[in-house]
Amino acid sequence: MLIVGLGNPGTTYEHNRHNIGFMVIDALIKRFGAQKLSSSSFKGELFKFSQNFLLKPLTYMNLSGESIQAVKNFYKIEQVVVIHDDLDLPFGTLRFKHGGGHGGHNGLKSADEKISQEYIRIRMGIGKPEHKGEVASYVLSDFNAPEEKHLGMWISHVCDAVEYLLQNSLEDTSSQFTIKKFQLK
Repeated sequence: MLIVGLGNPGTTYEHNRHNIGFMVIDALIKRFGAQKLSSSSFKGELFKFSQNFLLKPLTYMNLSGESIQAVKNFYKIEQVVVIHDDLDLPFGTLRFKHGGGHGGHNGLKSADEKISQEYIRIRMGIGKPEHKGEVASYVLSDFNAPEEKHLGMWISHVCDAVEYLLQNSLEDTSSQFTIKKFQLK
């Protein structure tokens, strides 16, 4: 299985809402003791644990599919999981689905173009700004203080879900780990 976290490279973006996928991959690397592979031809940071791979594309969000495609094709990987931020879901929610549209998410759009829509999506709700014109600045801003307090717990929950998904179906994982409503305290 190839598990991909979407984000943008560099310290400027490190704690941005758009980088929640990278944050989960970093936590999974630690959890599984994944080993870094030489990955210059993959346009990303690639790690391996048992028979599975973790990927952080370093192409910037809108070209993520190039990195995913390169790893998928080189290792002949059938199952791909993409972990990403989702503006259409309130902060702290978590949903799972197979396939579907990109909903305007440039990272998913790129993945769809390069590997088709047939992959598992782990959708992490980040909420949305008050005005549509603020979307770009919103996703490229850091989580606020109340959100930041819950990030560690939320990322750990997603890691638990990924670990469960390695041995179980998407449907079972979804029924065990979906977070439909989250209240900031």
